[in-house]
This record gives sequence, structure tokens and C-alpha cells, in this order.
Amino acid sequence: MIVAAGIIMLSSCKDANQQKEECEKDALYGTYKPYTRWWWFSQEIDTNDVRAQLMWLKEHEFGGVEVAWIYPMFLDTARAHTEFLSEEWAVPVNFAKRVADSLGLGMDFTYGTMWPFSDVALRDGDQTRNYFDSTEIAERPLTWDHPKMARILNHLDKEAFGRYADHMDKGLHDAYKGRKSGVFVDSWEVETDYLWTRGFGEKFKEEHGYDIEPYIKNKTVYDTQNAEVYYDYMKTMSGYVLREFYGPFAERARENGAFSRSQCGGAPTDLLTAFTLVDIPETEAILYEPSFSKITASAAAIGDKQAVTAETFTCAYGWTGLRYKNGHGHSPHQGQEQIADLKLICDALFANGTNQIIWHGFPYNKVGDTSNFFYTTCQISTSELNNLSGNALKEFNRYMTEVSKYMRRGKNFSQLAVYMPLEDSWMERRYPDAVYEMMKWVGGKYEMRYIDTPKEYKGMQPLWVNEHFLETASYEDGVLRCGATTFSGLYSDVEYMEIGALKSLLRLAKAGMPICLARDPKEPGKVKHAEYADVLAELKGEKSVSTDGSTLTWDALIEGENLPDFWVRKDGESYYVFVANPMTQTISYPLDYCYAFTDKGSERTVRINHHGKSEEMTLKFKPMESLMLEITANGVKQVNLGFTPKKMRGYVAQ
Repeated sequence: MIVAAGIIMLSSCKDANQQKEECEKDALYGTYKPYTRWWWFSQEIDTNDVRAQLMWLKEHEFGGVEVAWIYPMFLDTARAHTEFLSEEWAVPVNFAKRVADSLGLGMDFTYGTMWPFSDVALRDGDQTRNYFDSTEIAERPLTWDHPKMARILNHLDKEAFGRYADHMDKGLHDAYKGRKSGVFVDSWEVETDYLWTRGFGEKFKEEHGYDIEPYIKNKTVYDTQNAEVYYDYMKTMSGYVLREFYGPFAERARENGAFSRSQCGGAPTDLLTAFTLVDIPETEAILYEPSFSKITASAAAIGDKQAVTAETFTCAYGWTGLRYKNGHGHSPHQGQEQIADLKLICDALFANGTNQIIWHGFPYNKVGDTSNFFYTTCQISTSELNNLSGNALKEFNRYMTEVSKYMRRGKNFSQLAVYMPLEDSWMERRYPDAVYEMMKWVGGKYEMRYIDTPKEYKGMQPLWVNEHFLETASYEDGVLRCGATTFSGLYSDVEYMEIGALKSLLRLAKAGMPICLARDPKEPGKVKHAEYADVLAELKGEKSVSTDGSTLTWDALIEGENLPDFWVRKDGESYYVFVANPMTQTISYPLDYCYAFTDKGSERTVRINHHGKSEEMTLKFKPMESLMLEITANGVKQVNLGFTPKKMRGYVAQ
């Protein structure tokens, strides 16, 4: 609860018609209920089982599914299955879509089998490659057509993508009919070392004025002394990824009457810009830190995208390899997951900008059977011997639905733009060794897994901006307009900054925009501009620019010591604030089993500055409780979220 003068409790209940009207405003996700990834293992898919599982999911408060086609269970090569994307394969797919439509469930599709995009029918020359033409980096054995060898698509060639998409769209042609579906691409899981494509060398020389190939041939591009060369390589690579893959992927989805949903995480590109190219940007937790989600949410704010989805609960307690015990590699505590632990993860996501949960996930099984499982997931099951089933699952889904409903009202709110340290991440390749020991699949600092906005300005709900969007940003009447969102000013604390961004800051400062330049940036890349120092000096001489934050003079919406993580949506003149339990700030991969039950409750004293007034109050968090506030000119109200998870099977007292 909240203690404050004049506080009123606000019921979480709303008129059903009003909720329906709100949902219908959302062009793409017409529900706030969680989706789940639905694992279709390579086998004969029975339409009776499809119908039964969809009905079960609806009964358990799911809003839709994402069908994902994967290998045969236990890598059993003897299992009968139809050829991927064949007419026979499409029969249960189309049936599932019709049943989902009839039940009012959404249905998205992974745009391929497993990930990254690959195909056993991929033509020679369309596969991914590195400079040295190592063919093994394109090989993908674990797909629907296992044990046939598939090849991974060249993500740097839009023509190759187009041919791949033609094959996918032929198989999904009838599934696109009816209610609009999303097509999905997972996080980037393509080998990036010395990644190359036809024409890359020529494009690099055009952009940077020198030849990259000697550095590639000698395998020195990744050496510390060649950081500036590596930066240039990443900059050219980023352009390819945006132009040749994410842009065409989103456009193809729209041509099919569908929409695009993407995890751009791990891609060797400008992540913020990449997330704005797709219709639905998606994050992931806790294989990515919850704070990573601010990149996705910032892109949604700039790109005017209502929904921010998250692949949620993957490897919550750690990871076990698929090949462990010959394909019997259950993830830790599978079947005995504690919803209290999972609530910490989803609350952390909500407090970093996510507003639509995608469960990971639900395995296809025949009626009465629960033997199929996916090895990295927190597994939803029709068997109530599993913790993620029955009434406990329903109650948890209702809770996530309620929070999502409020976190999609209006628009993301922010008072402060923060320059994203993209250039820094491209100038320094590697994380500390401990990161790779924990997560061997991490590529490098370009993934930006561990960046966060400045803690000292947390109460302003800072969002990321970059060079690309500052180029067209404007400052007028005390408002910075960047894409589809607004700010009061900008903060920068980066070691490196492109000259284009520096010039944009100078232009905005001359218009009067308040800027805090916490340190002097340097120019990245091998080829320097002689004017860089003069532009920087001129910027620092503008009266609206400070190095100590003294030009950022407005009051933060929320002030206080040791603020919990929170997220703000503004709808008209009202603010909706989800305040996560402070315990969410302490979670990391892998989560300790039953960690949530160590929470003894906590308090935070804050001051909320709104509608020309200032109110001090105490936020009181019961164990495992997060808070929802509604702030209007009349004061602050608490929304009753009405959910406290219980101890479940497998719990052991700490």
C-alpha cells in the first residue's frame, strides 16, 4: 500500500466494453493477455490435438500463440513428419489458424524452423559466409527436417532474403488469412567473426576511404591496436544488417498482410534503429539483463509503436544443453518453477518498458500426453503435476494481463534523452572473460547487454537516443522532439561520438536545448575530421550546455534515494506508473531457485512532482509485491493488482 494524505484506493476492475475498446485501438496486438511460444516438434501434427491445446490455452488466460517449428523430440530421426512448408505440412497450420481465429486467439509464426533463418532448400550462394568462405558457419542440422542439413541465410543480402521469404510465404499463404498474424525473427544467432558478403569490401572503401581486406586477410581487425578499424567494420556491417535484413523483413511482412516482430538483440548493428524498423520490437529476459529492455522500449517510443513484447522466462534457473543425455536435457527445475520467481522477472521487464509477455513456452503434445518438452524453457503444461498449470497459471496470467493493460495506455513518458553509447561499444570489442564463462554464446560489446541509463536521473525515466534520430530532431518551445516522442533535454556521458551526432547537438543547443555533456567525446573510426575539436569547443561554449547537469533544471517526476525500477505511461494528463518490487533490481542469470521468497518487504520514501504540485509519500512493498500508481491532477491513487504468488511444489525453505 501507499501512505500519503488524500490517497484513494482505485479498483483494478473496469467495464468490459471499455477494455474491449482499448484493445481495439491497438492495431496489432488486440489483447493484453500473454502469448506463448508453441513448440511444434517435427512429427505428424493431429488437428484434434491442435484444437484441444488451443482451447486449453484460452481457458488458462492466454491471448495467443507463436507457432515455432523445431526438431523431432529427442532428435529421433525415425519420427514421421511432413516436409517443411509442403502442402501436407500446411494442413494443420491452416487448421490451427482457423481455430485460433474462432476462439479469439492471436497466432504468430516463427518465420522459419528454429533460428536463425535457415532452409534445407536454400540455394547455393544464399547462405551466410565469412571472408574466408568457411562453409561450416552456414550449417544448421537442428531443424524441422532433421537430420537433413539446412543452411543459414545470408542476412546481408536482401535478394537472398527475398528468395528465402518466397519459400516461407508459399507455405504460409493460407495461414496469413483471417486475423492479422505476426511473423517473428529471434535474436541474432549468426556467426559474426569476419562476416562478409558480395560487395562488402567495395562498400567499406566507399564509406571509409581505405581498404579493409588487408586487415581481414591477416586476421588483425579484432586486435586491440586496430580498434578504429574494427569500429569502421562494424559501422559498415550495421548498414548492411539494417538495409538488407531488418528493413526487408518488415516490408515483406506488411506485403503479406501480416506484421513483423523481432528480437534484434545480438545483431551486429545499430540496435536502437533496428528495433524501430520492425512493427513490434521484442526484448528477452533474463538471458539479457532487464535493463537491456530500455533499448527496445526507447525504440518503441521513438518509432511510435504501442506494444513492446518480451520472450520471457527462458533459462530462468540456468541452461542445460540440448545434447545433454542424448537430447534429454531438461532445464533446471523444469516442472517445479516457482511463479514467485517468474514474477520477479516479468516485473523487472514491466519496469523497463515491456508491456506484452510472450511465454517461453508450451510444447505441442498429443491429448493426454506431456512427454514433449523444450530444453531451455519454463514449461507450461496441461498436467497439473507441473507447477505452470491450473489455477496458479491462470492467476499469474491475469496479473500480467492487468499490468500490460496499464502499460499500454497512452504513450511512453520521458523527461530526458540519453545519448546511447553505440560508438563506445564498437570501439571496444570484448566483455570481461567472466561474461563468456557464464554465457558462451555472447558475441561482444556490440550486443550492449549491460548498458543502462544514468541512475542520478532515474526519476526522469530517461530513454535512449542516437545519431540517426538526432539528425532529424528539433527543439522548440522547451521541447525536444525526437521521432514520435518528446523530452525536456539531453544527457551524454560517452567516450566516443560520431561527428554527425556532435553537429546535431550543436544545432539543438543553439536552439536552446538543455544538454549535460558529462565528458568530452572523441571521434571514433580511423579517418578523422579536422573540424571535430572546433565543433566540440563551440558546443561546450553554448549557454544551454553544462558538464555538471546544472542546465537540467526541471523537477523529475519522481524523486528519492535508492529509487526502485519503474515505468511511466502518460495518457492525456494522467500518468500510470508501474513500480517494481526492489527485489527485481537484484536478479541476474541464472536465478536462484525460490529466490523470491527471501523478500521480507521494503519501503521507499519518494516525492512525486506532478500537475504543478509536489507530494511526498511512502511506498510500502509487501513481500513479492509490486505497485501500480495512477497520478492525476487530483492526486495519486494505487491500483489494486490483487496478486501474491504462493509457494508451490518443489519449494524448500531458505
